[in-house]
Amino acid sequence: MSSDNAAQEAGRDVPGDGEPVWDVVVVGAGPAGASAAYAAASTGRKVLLLEKAELPRYKTCGGGIIGPSRDALPPGFELPLRDRVHAVTFSLNGKLTRTRRSKRMLFGLINRPEFDAGLVEVAKKAGAEVRTGVTVSRVEQHGSAVPDRRTVAIVLGDGQTLLARAVVGADGSAGRIGAHVGVKLDQVDLGLEAEIPVPATVAEDWAGRVLLDWGPIPGSYGWVFPKGDTLTVGVIAARGEGAGTKRYLEDFIARLGLAGFEPSVSSGHLTRCRSDDSPLSRGRVLVCGDAAGLLEPWTREGISFALRSGRLAGEWAVRIAEAQDAVDARRQALNYAFAIKAGLGVEMGVGRRMLTLFERRPGLIHAAVTGFRPAWHAFARITRGTTTLAEIVRTHPVARRVLSAMDKA
Repeated sequence: MSSDNAAQEAGRDVPGDGEPVWDVVVVGAGPAGASAAYAAASTGRKVLLLEKAELPRYKTCGGGIIGPSRDALPPGFELPLRDRVHAVTFSLNGKLTRTRRSKRMLFGLINRPEFDAGLVEVAKKAGAEVRTGVTVSRVEQHGSAVPDRRTVAIVLGDGQTLLARAVVGADGSAGRIGAHVGVKLDQVDLGLEAEIPVPATVAEDWAGRVLLDWGPIPGSYGWVFPKGDTLTVGVIAARGEGAGTKRYLEDFIARLGLAGFEPSVSSGHLTRCRSDDSPLSRGRVLVCGDAAGLLEPWTREGISFALRSGRLAGEWAVRIAEAQDAVDARRQALNYAFAIKAGLGVEMGVGRRMLTLFERRPGLIHAAVTGFRPAWHAFARITRGTTTLAEIVRTHPVARRVLSAMDKA
């Protein structure tokens, strides 16, 4: 059998330069991209996962794995947990500190380099090919680089062109694929973080317990996440408050008695939420995770949104790859958008309303979660994944009335 025929038997075409026409090319190997690649490769399709960095690589992220993240992981994936959280200390800009405890684990903590690399390995085992150190310059769905209407051209930084039946963009909120799709962003926040190695005596004090501090800037908060001999300490606030956010982090670290320890890593990152009318696709190209602006607006939690949207994107990318014409491809892309909006979109809508309440009345949030037992139980159930914020608002009249009152304020 010739090499061309062998490739055809394997379910892909080979153009003149010998590079295959991939069924699905995924750009970006974070949780969203790895999940998309795994979902697509698990169907037996030819999948290529591209990543501009070398793995493992650092990512500014608290590393909290809540129930929805755990439930969205590939079957059999073993979480590289650095700690298991059973207690949360809450404070209101350093005051009114109170710790709530749970007999059952609330959520787990991971280091992103290990976690992301593990997800990529699972995608590889499912059959995806992975290429790192690859930069994507642009994607084209028309023009001389595109041989037919069923194909997308991915132009790399070195000038090489790859061809695919479908593309998934998971290259971050400032990536090329989101720009191609025309993603529109509604909320941008700045997160600052320090990885602080600490002595064993300090680490022991934090084991199994995190701190959440409602901050001095409207909508801001800080966190301490213990990971063995290192504490991940960070804050987040609206972009445009850069100086205040930096000052908040410095004051936060000093208040915790950690100013004398040298961080091993200090980093910053912008998180971006999509607007309600932002597209999730263009032609045969889908976006997911941060590239689509999918994250929870109040907490800015993004891992669960990345894993869930990535899996959906991978599944629908396979359907798009099989589509024989633009009409069918468009139908599948609309189905993907509907699935995202019906699940994650609803959660984001409630998250926006909660952020508005939190910006105006952080003291109310603090009093509720530290002094009102049903609110603490709701927090615990959300983090464990037995319910969602949207479900609580839908089923609990008091929560619904409070948010409705704030909507009218």
